[in-house]
Amino acid sequence: MIRPATTSDIPALHMLVESAFRGDSARGGWTHEADLLGGQRTDQEALAEAIADPDRTILIAFDGDALIGCVEVRRADMGRSALGLLSVRPDRQAAGTGRRLVAAAEGYAREHHRAARMEMTVIAARGELIAWYERQGYGRTGEIRPFPMDDPRFGLPRVPLSFVVLERTLV
Repeated sequence: MIRPATTSDIPALHMLVESAFRGDSARGGWTHEADLLGGQRTDQEALAEAIADPDRTILIAFDGDALIGCVEVRRADMGRSALGLLSVRPDRQAAGTGRRLVAAAEGYAREHHRAARMEMTVIAARGELIAWYERQGYGRTGEIRPFPMDDPRFGLPRVPLSFVVLERTLV
């Protein structure tokens, strides 16, 4: 089951995101950033802001009662939405949950934002993850964006980082 997150989901959602991206628990999956960044990936306040924002929705996936994944969909501009925060519990990665969440985010963007395109940013050093998104139909736009190197809300970089922009036409 996939549904929009509510404020009551924030504690479990926060634990899920942190476990997928940071620390030793993240190393159990292939999508972690633990070698590139320390600190937090997000915090409960940022998740609450996203849930309260009418232009942002966090979709959450369950297996029974267990929260196993999430993805954020944000209205970007006319005809375009942005995908972010794709997180799958490390012990559930490589089982299709990420693909299902991306498809749900794309469907949500088409239906609720009337989006014809979806974009995302991925840390440039994450070649394996970029390749996965390319297999899902996303392509590099050639645009590079800076990483917020001095903002601990997004993590503590261990190396210089930047983002590549990927995009896909929604059909």
